[in-house]
Amino acid sequence: MQESMTIWDPLRKKDVALTPEERVRQWFIGVLAGEMAVPMHMMMSETGFRLGDKQFRADILVYDRAAHPLMVVECKRPEVDLNQEVLDQILRYNMALDVRFLAVTNGRKTYMFARNDAGYGFMNHVPKYEEMLCRQ
Repeated sequence: MQESMTIWDPLRKKDVALTPEERVRQWFIGVLAGEMAVPMHMMMSETGFRLGDKQFRADILVYDRAAHPLMVVECKRPEVDLNQEVLDQILRYNMALDVRFLAVTNGRKTYMFARNDAGYGFMNHVPKYEEMLCRQ
């Protein structure tokens, strides 16, 4: 019998099954903590929430200093196209979460969006945590 591989999730503080999607999630947690300088204690992975009578799970939520959701991240397996269906999914999640920033990634491509007067606009750079806090 083959033993399943696991990876340490620093946000859930436990080993989790190393699926292709989980590999992307853990890579993006590294991006958040490294390049974006998000403190680890301001992130949660696999966070459950309700929208109407349905239960959903956000892959990663980033919180502001008042513990309000600031960014939701949707992670997909590398072979999944980041198409309108994926964007619709994260926009549905945002109906319940009401965040300022959205991100979708498959580990090969990543798109980030910031709320503006017209809805959400594509970000042409990776924001630092402090920048996201200032844009609230």
